[in-house]
Amino acid sequence: MPLSCQIPSTVSFANIHPTAVIDPSANIGNDVHIGTYSVIDGPVQIADGCYIDGHVSLRGNTKIGTGCKIGWGSVVGADPQDLHFDPTIESGVMIGSGNTLREYVTIHRSTVAGGNTLIGEGNFLMTGVHLAHDVSMGNHNVIANNVLLAGHIQVGDKTFLGGGAVFHQFIHIGNYSIVQGNSAISQDVPPYCLAHGHNHLAGLNIVGLKRAAFSPELRSEIKRVARQLLFSGNLTTALAKLDNTSWHPNTKILISAVTSPSRKGILTGTATTNTRL
Repeated sequence: MPLSCQIPSTVSFANIHPTAVIDPSANIGNDVHIGTYSVIDGPVQIADGCYIDGHVSLRGNTKIGTGCKIGWGSVVGADPQDLHFDPTIESGVMIGSGNTLREYVTIHRSTVAGGNTLIGEGNFLMTGVHLAHDVSMGNHNVIANNVLLAGHIQVGDKTFLGGGAVFHQFIHIGNYSIVQGNSAISQDVPPYCLAHGHNHLAGLNIVGLKRAAFSPELRSEIKRVARQLLFSGNLTTALAKLDNTSWHPNTKILISAVTSPSRKGILTGTATTNTRL
């Protein structure tokens, strides 16, 4: 039987493998499965209905929402890979409900005292994905095998990041964007766009917008704005033309991403190289 911890009376130890090691300060919800040789180390909170596979390590101030699945060998809440990090500070990882982390996913805690690496709801992180400290991820993203996200990256909603793609610290990855596998990205990926290779912007994610039930009128508006902002070659002039115009809220997300980029700047293309706009 595992070490004592805060387990509701409705939880059966039959769901917790006898080789699991659980810290007395942990808080385990109802109907939680914890597999062979997993270690729950510290005041970890696991909400109802979670499935923790074998050889998983959940550490420190990690909070996991309802109905999550944590795959074999994953490590959540470990110290950041930052040479200046003070391991005595209190920080953590917060994971929303309905997320799936497959085998060997690693998610590191924040470098900021009282801060958290954040994951929203309904995300699917495939085998070998790494989220570094202070990543902030939205909802319903699909992150393919061996994607590496460096520190402080902000990921929107409903993105798809292809296998083996790597992302530089501090950048933003916009809603409904797609990044091709094995890409190397060191600037912001605009919302609704396709990126590939080394910082190449290919155009709009038209298929994704259709699947998301964006109306033809809205897709046309987003296309028109993207053409001006991202593919005209003259951002200052393009922004001046967009002033005093009433845009759909989804279009405003694109405009905001361009006018308020990360410190790394935002990817742009040219009309001659664009293939999907």
